[in-house]
Amino acid sequence: MKEYEWNLKDLKNIPKNNYKVFSCFACGGGSSMGYKLAGYEVIGDCEIDKKINNIYVKNHHPKYNYCMGIQKMKQLSNLPDELYNLDVLDGSPPCSTFSMAGQREENWGKSKKFREGQTKQVLDDLFFEFIDLAEILKPKIVIAENVKGLVMGNAKGYVNMIVKRFNEIGYNVQLFLLNAARMGVPQRRERVFFIATNKKFNFSKIKLEFNEAPIKYGEIKDNEYRPLNKDTMTYERWKKRIASDVKLSDTIKRTENGKNSCFNTQYLKDERIPATIAAGGSPPLRYDVPGYASDKDLITMQTFPQDYDFMGMNAQYICGMSVPPIMMKKIAEQVKIQLLDKINR
Repeated sequence: MKEYEWNLKDLKNIPKNNYKVFSCFACGGGSSMGYKLAGYEVIGDCEIDKKINNIYVKNHHPKYNYCMGIQKMKQLSNLPDELYNLDVLDGSPPCSTFSMAGQREENWGKSKKFREGQTKQVLDDLFFEFIDLAEILKPKIVIAENVKGLVMGNAKGYVNMIVKRFNEIGYNVQLFLLNAARMGVPQRRERVFFIATNKKFNFSKIKLEFNEAPIKYGEIKDNEYRPLNKDTMTYERWKKRIASDVKLSDTIKRTENGKNSCFNTQYLKDERIPATIAAGGSPPLRYDVPGYASDKDLITMQTFPQDYDFMGMNAQYICGMSVPPIMMKKIAEQVKIQLLDKINR
């Protein structure tokens, strides 16, 4: 079986390394599964959305589960001692305001309702709430994941503020822009990772370089798919595709007088690496057959376990919101080797 095809039950056979992790903004547990695949113990999580939290609990059985916003968790006075002795504090603060899609700058600083929450929040602030929790718990290492757009254009000033705040609470920070397609994940997914190390441990800088052979869709595709309704415009457009079209919008622009729509609906082609799975919108569209990718395709492209229980929730949403487990596994392995293991020598 390939590395990206695995089951939750396989985790019991992974040798443990005795390092402990707590995950914030946990969603479906993509990063949690990556740490577990690398031998870490994920002792708990914080997740604001009740439905998604139930899915996390169902699949991960955390020792400490906080179904609340991080703002509330950081105010708790009865956190267990174990959380004050973490090796890694992990988090993926909601990042939609920094996505390269849409009117991103116009949304900065605005209070809005995010999918996970029942109340409005200024999403830009959540990264700093996460750093506040790090200041309280004082883990050896903090790892935060975010979108590529965070290091693009005007958002760079926001990154500088994050680095400054980490320094204020006693952490050195490194930033890495990594592509999951070079890390054993059958998906082109670029993400920024902050690796912040507690200054009192005098860690050396970590090097993260991954150059694995890309995995093309033809190597992983499912025999099943979700057929297009032949009475829809999407089906009529799909029939007009040509080999040079990469996404449905290419077909539309070429055949409908330059009209630009459906630009997020990617074609899945055997000879190409699948594009980033988005949490919303239409699933990727098969080029070889008239249909959308199956849930099994999405699960494999995101390197989620084949036996993951989505409890009836949209698999595309959970996968699109999560860190690919194999991507986080590769990072966690290097954090162990280059940083944590050095403390115990």
